Amino acid sequence: MIHTLAIANYRSLRDIVMPLGRMTVVTGANGSGKSNLYKALRLLAESASGRIINAMAEDGGLESSIWAGPERISRAMRRGAVPVQGGPRQDVVRLKMGFAADEFGYCASLGLPPPAASSKFQLDPEIKRECIWAGPFYRPASCLVDRSGPLVKVRQGRQWDVRFQNLNTFESMLAEIADPVAVPEIFAVRQFIRRWRFYDNFRTDRESRIRVPQIGTRSPVLDHEGHNLAAALQTILEIGDSQALHDAVDDAFPGSRLGVQVDSGSRFVLALQQPGLLRPLTQAELSDGTLRYLCLIAALLTPRPPALLVFNEPETSLHPDLLPALARLFIKVAQETQVWVISHSARLVAALRETDMCQYIALEKDLGETCIAGQGLLDKPAWHWPDE
Repeated sequence: MIHTLAIANYRSLRDIVMPLGRMTVVTGANGSGKSNLYKALRLLAESASGRIINAMAEDGGLESSIWAGPERISRAMRRGAVPVQGGPRQDVVRLKMGFAADEFGYCASLGLPPPAASSKFQLDPEIKRECIWAGPFYRPASCLVDRSGPLVKVRQGRQWDVRFQNLNTFESMLAEIADPVAVPEIFAVRQFIRRWRFYDNFRTDRESRIRVPQIGTRSPVLDHEGHNLAAALQTILEIGDSQALHDAVDDAFPGSRLGVQVDSGSRFVLALQQPGLLRPLTQAELSDGTLRYLCLIAALLTPRPPALLVFNEPETSLHPDLLPALARLFIKVAQETQVWVISHSARLVAALRETDMCQYIALEKDLGETCIAGQGLLDKPAWHWPDE
């Protein structure tokens, strides 16, 4: 389980260190930084797939992703005694992301490459530093793997062993090094991150592929767009917790029963039987809210539970009366899988906060910087960046 997430210099996240629980609920007003937090975690996850640089380019590049405010915000600026203004930069520009989990921690630092007349990729960021350590936060004595530029060192007792010297600076070591024997720490971190799943705004309009019957293959994981919804639900019915699925449907739509049919073209078709109807309704007939709720059920009740499930505004298009049932489903799943919910629905947040597992995070803006409301220095988890 992840205990701490730290982000520095990413959009409005100038320097945020937040605790995580079995279930973490993040809320805040529009513009408070919820989306930036979600995007930062997704960007961190891309380090394990080898797409971190591409993902940043798709997001506008390093220059548009970096914190746009002053390097330091003084107390006088916060009081309004002096205007917010920058000064001569004392530190190099670095975008930093990291986490601490039960067995290890990991962080990455990105920056622009030095000028090179021979390259036209001057706006592509580089991986400047990566570290893996044991314990709740980085310390030089607990560091197990230290990557600086193209060089990777691995701790052997009290000594450092240089294992790689020519790593591509535009690739994370998590994607470049795949030897579980030579560097088991890198292999373990990569596999852990690859077991994170993200779900954000299932498209359910009339042109959506979710509404069209699809050829079904066994699908223990719902894809992030929900296109294999019928196959994912049938997989749960056959090899997953089918009773939990039926209970979740009945909790949201009392008296209803969900099934999957196969049409003449061997395509899977959802069949939701509701009280009073003579035939079940297919995905083409269901409302946006009902279809999105079924997507959430398929994502949460996966027969292949991930290390972390992240949902960005899952309440979209749902009727408020469905939110208590959704909260109960989140709480059930959080007993086995770490869950992170980003929401601005007061009713959903209130229902989720009823469980002792909930770590509640309220975000607010202060001079353009995203902060955790009420977090003082003593409440902030211990965290140190390797290049501090």
